[in-house]
Amino acid sequence: MSHASPLSVVQAQLDAYNAKDIDALLQTYASDAEQFTLHGELLARGHDQLRARFLTRFAEPDLHAKLVSRIVVGNVVTDAELITRNFPEGRGTLEMLCVYEVVHGRIQRASFALGDKVLHAAVTTA
Repeated sequence: MSHASPLSVVQAQLDAYNAKDIDALLQTYASDAEQFTLHGELLARGHDQLRARFLTRFAEPDLHAKLVSRIVVGNVVTDAELITRNFPEGRGTLEMLCVYEVVHGRIQRASFALGDKVLHAAVTTA
């Protein structure tokens, strides 16, 4: 991926996330990549921590990230996404702002801001 554009790297990351393909996902990240809350705490550093973090999320059967909008400025790609999740309280969605810094064809840093969680009404069968 060393010659891939920041846009194609981030799209490959999103595709791998939605396919729950951990190996393809980690190929989009530098081996020493870091994830943060936006302007805040470190969430994961390096492939081992990223793998554990993603595999926990991939256990959710309804996990899916829908791209709402994307802006590319140089080597920074910012995605607004609507994430479907299986929360302890039930299935729902949340908005997420994802800011990716791509260096040498891999994501070096990613920061995330989370919106409000919206739970979906349970479907009952009669």
